[in-house]
Amino acid sequence: MLHDARKFYESWPSEMGAAKAAAPDIGKAFGPFFQTLMKDGALSVKVKELVALGIAVALRCEPCIYAHVEKCLKNGATRADVMEAAGVAVMMGGGPTYTYTPIVAAALNHLAPSNAAG
Repeated sequence: MLHDARKFYESWPSEMGAAKAAAPDIGKAFGPFFQTLMKDGALSVKVKELVALGIAVALRCEPCIYAHVEKCLKNGATRADVMEAAGVAVMMGGGPTYTYTPIVAAALNHLAPSNAAG
């Protein structure tokens, strides 16, 4: 598998824009749902994003992985936090899930290249 994080982050906004234009009701329904749940509560946004990342890896959703790695970092997660969340997903999902950890690493290397070692 080849994972081009740069290409994803460059193309995703326009791809989602096209999807929203084609089906505006989906975005109108999903946006408030996401915003309501993904704010500080009993769990911090950072923890919620790490949970979301783990689920994204377990479900093998490449766009979700890229999106939630970015949100994890923006909310104070470290590379180690992100990779540990991915590791928990692998523990729950096994080998097929493990094959998606390179996407997590590619996203981290794109978004935080100066911290590539950990």
